[in-house]
Amino acid sequence: MADNVRKKISLRRILSLYALYARMDLDFLIRDVRIALMAITADLLSNLAGVSAIFLLAWRFDGVGGMSRWDVLFMLGYVTCVTGLYQLFFSNNNGHVSRRIGRGQVDHMFLQPLPFTVQLLTDGFIPFTGSQNLFFGMGISLWALHGMGRVINPLWILGLVAYLIISLSIIVGLSYLFSSLAFRRQVAFEEIATTVIDDITGVLGNYPLSGMPLTVQWTLISVVPAGLLGWFPAMALLGKTPLGLSVFYPLLVAVIIWILAGFAFKKGLMYYVKIGSNRYFAGGHRR
Repeated sequence: MADNVRKKISLRRILSLYALYARMDLDFLIRDVRIALMAITADLLSNLAGVSAIFLLAWRFDGVGGMSRWDVLFMLGYVTCVTGLYQLFFSNNNGHVSRRIGRGQVDHMFLQPLPFTVQLLTDGFIPFTGSQNLFFGMGISLWALHGMGRVINPLWILGLVAYLIISLSIIVGLSYLFSSLAFRRQVAFEEIATTVIDDITGVLGNYPLSGMPLTVQWTLISVVPAGLLGWFPAMALLGKTPLGLSVFYPLLVAVIIWILAGFAFKKGLMYYVKIGSNRYFAGGHRR
């Protein structure tokens, strides 16, 4: 098992795996277009409902906490892009990895002829049925930029892409950090990643923090870094970096989270390969 974790693989092979999973996703779409479109529409409506309440409040009162209505709209578009990227690349429980640990599916992964880390990186890629929220977020962001009359340039777009990657890495890092608890308590923490992700990408991630008490703002960009998934990056991209911090602050937090997650996940995995899953009876049926 440990050898499986340490194996390396080429970038070409990783890209070929992305192509394979894209083909499988397309097969799912064309096998039953009606069901696939229903699922896509339901997810899109869910995201629309998640951002509409805050947007309507901002529109009614011409902004929130010093942010204009267009600032708020851009922030909501940015958050939707982040969650859309997460859905695009981490939908097959490689993002909600505590499920795989809690359900004993890590054992299945060790039997596959691919390194463990490569499976976690690639097998959630669903470009045909999972990209709708990313495009929806891009549309909202472009609408907001047009509304505020902002002219963008290649350097600004580069900054946007960098912030999106950083915000995405924060979500994934938190998921793996808390999922490490499932290695030792598989039943109790099977859904902890879902709880963490839903909390930080839901109400907390969507809420504009400008005008909130400083203690709340600092808490939500440090201990509970939901503000780094939308509010802080959006304000920085609009030239209004909050709290006098550097534009590189989200990157620093992301690095710290990944260091902690890497240490915790490695320790948990090394424990798991010794004891295995406790979710199965002798006959192979899951508890």
